Amino acid sequence: MGSLSTNSLSFLEPNSFADESKKVIDFIAEYYRNIEQFPVQSKVNPGYLSDMLPKTAPYFPESLDDILKDVTDSIIPGLTHWQSPNFFAYFQATASTAGFLGEMLCTGLNVVGFTWLSSPAASELESIAMDWMGKMLKLPSSFLFSGTGGGVLHGSTCEAIICTLAAARDDALRRLGGSENITKLVVYCSDQTHFTLQKGAKLIGIPPSNFRSLPTSFSTEFALPPETLRAAIEDDIKCGLVPLYLCATVGTTSTGAVDPIEEWGKIAHDYKLWFHIDAAYAGSACICPEFRHYLNGVELADSFSMNPHKWLLTNMDCCCLWVKRPTLLVDSLSTKSEIVGHNSFDPSHPVDYKDWQIALSRRFRAIRLWIVIRRHGLDNLMYHIRSDVEMAKRFEALVKEDGRFEIVVPGRFSLVCFRLKPKHESQGSELNRKLLEAVNSSGRALMSHSVVGGVYFIRCAIGSTLTEMRHVDDLWKLIQEKAKIIYLQDGN
Repeated sequence: MGSLSTNSLSFLEPNSFADESKKVIDFIAEYYRNIEQFPVQSKVNPGYLSDMLPKTAPYFPESLDDILKDVTDSIIPGLTHWQSPNFFAYFQATASTAGFLGEMLCTGLNVVGFTWLSSPAASELESIAMDWMGKMLKLPSSFLFSGTGGGVLHGSTCEAIICTLAAARDDALRRLGGSENITKLVVYCSDQTHFTLQKGAKLIGIPPSNFRSLPTSFSTEFALPPETLRAAIEDDIKCGLVPLYLCATVGTTSTGAVDPIEEWGKIAHDYKLWFHIDAAYAGSACICPEFRHYLNGVELADSFSMNPHKWLLTNMDCCCLWVKRPTLLVDSLSTKSEIVGHNSFDPSHPVDYKDWQIALSRRFRAIRLWIVIRRHGLDNLMYHIRSDVEMAKRFEALVKEDGRFEIVVPGRFSLVCFRLKPKHESQGSELNRKLLEAVNSSGRALMSHSVVGGVYFIRCAIGSTLTEMRHVDDLWKLIQEKAKIIYLQDGN
């Protein structure tokens, strides 16, 4: 047997841990100081990194200085800089000093809180943080641990959707008398609902033919009319199918549309559907009184989710899911094991969060959300939301002032959907593709596109933590500069 290498590292030694951690923190701070200098979207070609890094792992330890140099030289050029103040593409992954500090504690403590007993503080802090967040949103007590419901932190909306779909499916199959009835179950949404719902329905065994993505239009600003929903449900019942699950959205990805929650909730009640509200992006805005009306009718829902990592300064990953009937979630997701203890929901017993999610293991996400709320307070979190909304209003006003452009749908929250007006409608898509490519390839900003009602348009999503009004003004100047060139080239 060979002896241990004299070059072996001390794997976790407090003094070197402090020194090396400070180096990494200084490195990250410098990255943020210089982030505006980087092209927002990476310019590398596929496979670039394989040409820059060794083909095999090192046998002996390497210095942190050498590793950080490789990050600078090889990794950063291959990043799309989501934290850039000039990132306007997708809904943001916000960050904050408080969120980073919470992540440091989450990673540093490195506990696995799958049951209450495995780390009591982790489970109890999660329940407390979820109630705090729920009260900030003015959710009814039926969703809170201090009431009759409860909440859990997931990594993504996809997880929340899959878990609630599974709970709804299992409850329905118990009532219908057996798993063979799964081919009768139907899931409903609008054609603007995020595709994660379709993915979730597929994963829990709903036949693709039983997934209803119902059409929306410009006339309703891409919210799904209640009468369209009710008619689809009635048609399915006449065919011997069983309505299972309905997903409404507050702030759709393409246009920021908001489905009529109160009317949908009544329909869900009439036909005994599980009613879920996905407010992944715009739910954060509802901590502000002027936006809370978008959640009117939430008391009719069975579950509700939103992502503080999108717009509430809580670094990835953090998705809040509240349910009215935790028993149904636990009954569906729990497994029996002597090793990890009991697996039933009883308000008088500690919560075992392993039974509220897909995986067994789980990170201490709650400490991150808890610190963000404490360090900023509701007042500053509302200020952050309102500041982004004001910047979006300014950008929308600039678009409206230029006769070459038009707003495609009325702005909501901090998303602006616009396009260059084509001379002929058949040229609209190509014209705006060219504009988007010209802006993005400049490296000075990054936006994305979508298509609704057959219309191709550009999305400007404002919400990066570092974005200021000057960045919005610079973006508009860049757009105008590129639009002028494109108009000249195309003879418009």
